[in-house]
Amino acid sequence: MSNSSVNKVVLAYSGGLDTSVILKWLEDEYECEVVTFTADIGQGEELEPARRKAEKYGVREIYIEDLQEEFVRDFVYPMFRANTVYEGEYLLGTSIARPLIAKRLIEIAAETGADAVSHGATGKGNDQVRFELGAYALNPDIRVIAPWREWNLNSRENLLEYADAAGIEIEKKHNKSPYSMDANLLHISYEGGELEDPWFEANDEMWLRSVSPQDAPDQPLYIEIGFEKGDIVSIDGERMSPAQVLTRLNELGGAHGVGRLDIVENRYVGMKSRGCYETPGGSIILKAHRAIESITLDREVAHLKDELMPRYAHIIYNGYWWSPEREMLQQMIDASQVTVNGEVRIKLFKGAISVVGRKSASNSLFDEAIVTFEDDRGAYDQKDAEGFIKLNALRMRIAGKR
Repeated sequence: MSNSSVNKVVLAYSGGLDTSVILKWLEDEYECEVVTFTADIGQGEELEPARRKAEKYGVREIYIEDLQEEFVRDFVYPMFRANTVYEGEYLLGTSIARPLIAKRLIEIAAETGADAVSHGATGKGNDQVRFELGAYALNPDIRVIAPWREWNLNSRENLLEYADAAGIEIEKKHNKSPYSMDANLLHISYEGGELEDPWFEANDEMWLRSVSPQDAPDQPLYIEIGFEKGDIVSIDGERMSPAQVLTRLNELGGAHGVGRLDIVENRYVGMKSRGCYETPGGSIILKAHRAIESITLDREVAHLKDELMPRYAHIIYNGYWWSPEREMLQQMIDASQVTVNGEVRIKLFKGAISVVGRKSASNSLFDEAIVTFEDDRGAYDQKDAEGFIKLNALRMRIAGKR
């Protein structure tokens, strides 16, 4: 398709250097109208400046939307029902936000009659894959424009020169972070700068959402978390919406130094990347969810979920949220959560999250009468174990004799 075939494009727009340049570049290169879309998914930044910038540059259709509840309810919560962790550590804070943004890009394109969407992800990262796989899954005929794969503005210096020549005002932020950062209600990520050396220890001043564990309070904090069908619905008896839950857990966890992570991960595009992640609320959700499942899930169901989880994590990390395989797995996972109801008591102390209690009034499979070390009054016949063991040992005994 030629550039002239694009009449209107929806741009995922933040108002920062990259997307401000992209906005102007799209108008110049494609001679098209640009619609801007800015999503509030809990990044903690004022979004009205993005509106003012878009208006200043002549954008007529500007979308700025608060998607925090949808983000947690329809993306974060379903992911945590599976106890999802990528490569044993990463809680997928960036990955899980991309399918929502892709969804709204496609919906806005339909609302405005746009024939293309555009994003500011580079050709080196995972986000280009996540945005575009989502876009194509939701609208197979959409055109996606990825400027970083088309233009020759391959450095911040080049972007600044283009902005200056085009009359694009770029705010000079004092004490600007040297890191490439992504923030939403689930996490903050830090990459680039000194972190590109995997031997370098991140400075304590880098972290924005949590105190250092050694500076956390000297007294632990106990919280009680209520679950219904695998999702958190209350904290300390107070019912909350999904976004309110995550906001509160971020505050409590951050104040006690929990949720920091420093890893080297394998990107889908093939390279290894060092990243630091701050996910206090998500870390608490994961710990508490596994605890409530420990007394409400059948053993084989729990083990099967654990076997499926790495595949589910790869699906999300690699951008296949809108794929049929993720939807199939989600139905299985959600079916397992019908009985995951009850309360978990958590202790937060100097960077550590400890489960100190769990109960379920209606769905607990924990039977004290059977498991007790005291007189079980015939609830369990220990003699039965002999035949159980011999039958399971039979194949090994036969092999041993040979």
